[in-house]
Amino acid sequence: KIASLFFEKERGSIDNTPSISNSIGMIVPAACFAFLISTRHSPPLTRCASRARMISSLSALPNLNKSDGTGASIEDISEQVKGKHVALYFAAGWCPMCTSFEPSLMQFREAANSSGKEVEIIYVPSDRQAADVVKRTSSMNMLSVPIGEEADAMKRKYKIWAGAESLKLGMGRRSGVPALVVLSGSGDEVAFLAAESKGAKALGDWPLDDSGLW
Repeated sequence: KIASLFFEKERGSIDNTPSISNSIGMIVPAACFAFLISTRHSPPLTRCASRARMISSLSALPNLNKSDGTGASIEDISEQVKGKHVALYFAAGWCPMCTSFEPSLMQFREAANSSGKEVEIIYVPSDRQAADVVKRTSSMNMLSVPIGEEADAMKRKYKIWAGAESLKLGMGRRSGVPALVVLSGSGDEVAFLAAESKGAKALGDWPLDDSGLW
């Protein structure tokens, strides 16, 4: 199991968010619907159906940026998450608990990917400047939710934000940072990884069965 592989290695070492759904109508080609009439079991229809399922899952996400800070297209995102287990990672570069947790998170991702259980982690920043976000996502190779209103909307949705953000976001959070929310293939929450309180042990709560694949 990935968790056991990871922890063996660890022991040996110290909804108003602007979203992808706004563009769905531009992405699913009209030809897909024509196939419904002409060739119900054709390979092109199968591809179209698969594509439609992926777009539906992506509609649960806000707009995203690539690791270099530039905007990611739906095609970019679809390619990056396809066939993977996806989680949102709430964190900040100024947070010592986050930066101390991240080596374990990167080791977990490496172990999962090496074992054929690939994971994609999407960064939800509590950083103070966009440049800080790009520095972090570039080093960790992650997609990210744009800093500001879009990131704040995700924090409110999942009730996760840094204590320093309580004046802006309120007191009704379930967790501070770092924390992860694992999403199902349909974009629903399937697991909450309380890294703020459990540290690297929280990664053992990440379900890696095939039902969670995007």
